[in-house]
Amino acid sequence: MVVGSSFIITHKVCTHSITQREVYEEKCRCFIFSLFLRSWDGVRHGLARSGTEYGPLTDLPDWSFADGRPAPPMKGQLRRRQEREALSRRIVMLNSEVDRGMEVWREKQEEAKRMEEHKKSLLLKPKGKLLMKKKSQS
Repeated sequence: MVVGSSFIITHKVCTHSITQREVYEEKCRCFIFSLFLRSWDGVRHGLARSGTEYGPLTDLPDWSFADGRPAPPMKGQLRRRQEREALSRRIVMLNSEVDRGMEVWREKQEEAKRMEEHKKSLLLKPKGKLLMKKKSQS
């Protein structure tokens, strides 16, 4: 463990004195990693990755008129609304494509089954003694 300017660097075996640059780089790495962990933990619990993606602070207006009327939407709110609408349209379109693909796949499966049954019906059928044996066995 090496102590350098109020920052403890662990898991680093060092026999020479640590420079300020190394301390700074290690601080940056730890800070970036802590930001990643915070964002990942928030996403895991159903929150936004950052505070500016969605939520009351970004979706609701900053102010309203004294008589209670809502403020006109700001540029960022309009942009986010348009982005969400475009995303929802794309989701609906892709979902309909998947539904159509599943329907086509089912039709192909049914057609293959019908063709298999048709091929079985075209096979030679037992006659005479073989037919009588099959009837008596079943």
